[in-house]
Amino acid sequence: MFHRWLGLSLALLLVISSVTGVLLALKKDVDVIQPPTQKGISKNLTEWKSLDEISLLATKAFHDTYPEQKENSIDRLDVRPSKGIVKVLFKKGNWEVQIDGKSGEVKSIAKRYSDWIESLHDGSIISDGFKLISMNFLGIGLLFLIVTGVWLWYGPRRVRREKRK
Repeated sequence: MFHRWLGLSLALLLVISSVTGVLLALKKDVDVIQPPTQKGISKNLTEWKSLDEISLLATKAFHDTYPEQKENSIDRLDVRPSKGIVKVLFKKGNWEVQIDGKSGEVKSIAKRYSDWIESLHDGSIISDGFKLISMNFLGIGLLFLIVTGVWLWYGPRRVRREKRK
């Protein structure tokens, strides 16, 4: 009985986690989920502009394109030397600006839905505390369901075998 109720209570978390997990697995193949990484003209970091210059170029391009986003600031820089690109990620709205590391040319300004999907996937969309509790509940709950499920399957077989002897 406990097995059934635990399974039902985990079902919603499992559906969310599995659907978002599939979407995250496809993020490099589906441009709507995550914009494709552009290519820069040089992989040699000594030829690149400074990260400060790249940050200023990305911020200007983003705010010129979306003036209503003036309050949106940089969250992090994702440097891709093998592609010659720096992805500049903004705090609000999952925006990304891709800048050529050498020339400073803006290669792309687009939304990144993969970050939002990831926060939904791991529960951090609600809070870090919820993420910790829900992911542990999901993991321990699934382990418990596996053990009790195997027992519910194996137990009756064992009893029937004992009766036959």
